[in-house]
Amino acid sequence: MTRLVTTPALAALLALAACSSQGGETKALPPVNVKGASLQAGFGTMDRLVEAAQKEGRLTVVGMPREWVNHGELMDVFTDKYGVQIESLNPAANSQQQIDAAASAAKPDVFDLSVDVALANAAKFAPYQVTGWTDIPDEVKAANGAWYAGYGGYMSIGYDPRRMKAPVSYTELLAPTARPAGTTVALAGDPLKNASGFNGVMAASMQGDRFDAKRGVKTFAALKKAGALAAAPEQAAAVIDWDYLNAARSAANAANWQVTIPAGSVLASPYVHAISASAPHPAAARLWTEFVFSDEGQNILLRGYARPSRMEAMQMRATLDNEAAGKLPKVNGSPVFLTIPQQDAAKTYLQQHWSQQMS
Repeated sequence: MTRLVTTPALAALLALAACSSQGGETKALPPVNVKGASLQAGFGTMDRLVEAAQKEGRLTVVGMPREWVNHGELMDVFTDKYGVQIESLNPAANSQQQIDAAASAAKPDVFDLSVDVALANAAKFAPYQVTGWTDIPDEVKAANGAWYAGYGGYMSIGYDPRRMKAPVSYTELLAPTARPAGTTVALAGDPLKNASGFNGVMAASMQGDRFDAKRGVKTFAALKKAGALAAAPEQAAAVIDWDYLNAARSAANAANWQVTIPAGSVLASPYVHAISASAPHPAAARLWTEFVFSDEGQNILLRGYARPSRMEAMQMRATLDNEAAGKLPKVNGSPVFLTIPQQDAAKTYLQQHWSQQMS
């Protein structure tokens, strides 16, 4: 019988072989692909994504006001966490202006868009499915990962409780005989140029789950004729705007501003995230996206009174900031979305009739 004589070197080799046979073969990760369509496909691990983004050193965003749904904190935490500096282009840019910026010299890496603009420009985006992809509802994302909702909200009425009681409906708010004498109402912006203004008109036009652009235009024309339509939101006793913006204003001074979402007229709309196909910092763009859709990023948006797209899944996993969620305006009724054909038809009607009716 042959005896195996082991030396210290041979013993170490045998031990290493035993570990390999028990734990399986360790395979080297493939090279980083900064344009990969997922974390696994492009980087393999979060650490490698962070390293690639730090090598780029910069992220360029557009159309993200710091005060809008807590984007200021979102950007600050991202930079502190990963050491990637953020350049913010034209924070006041609307969705179409964000797309137009991609043709400029200072190209943005990521967009924050309305759904209609995202759909019309999907070919300009780089598909990327974030780690929490399955948590995002199917109805607010493109199947290939070109765009997907980061957060959303509902049209609401913000009002000064010193000047009027809480309106129970848009009809009550907008009817001259139902509103207190001398009080004025405002849209959040020009409905021909501004998504908040357009959705305000459409919310006020609702009858159940049906929209009527003609009815909305006539209502605001009558308000103006009666001298009850304020020229600017800060002059009005009531403002029709997204609930997260009215709620933020209320949080700053609850005695002077409250917010309500009329029961049965719950107009919902998301803002969607997309990575530019021509992003100058593709790894940083993907790291930003992972951060925005992480539990931490979604809770930061929630603290800005937005309703994050992964909210339901986070609630089920007990990772949602319940204190922040408890501060959201209450909703009574099923949310209704304007379809793209409905939006197109309504925008066409407003383009043809709004200025004429409001003159």
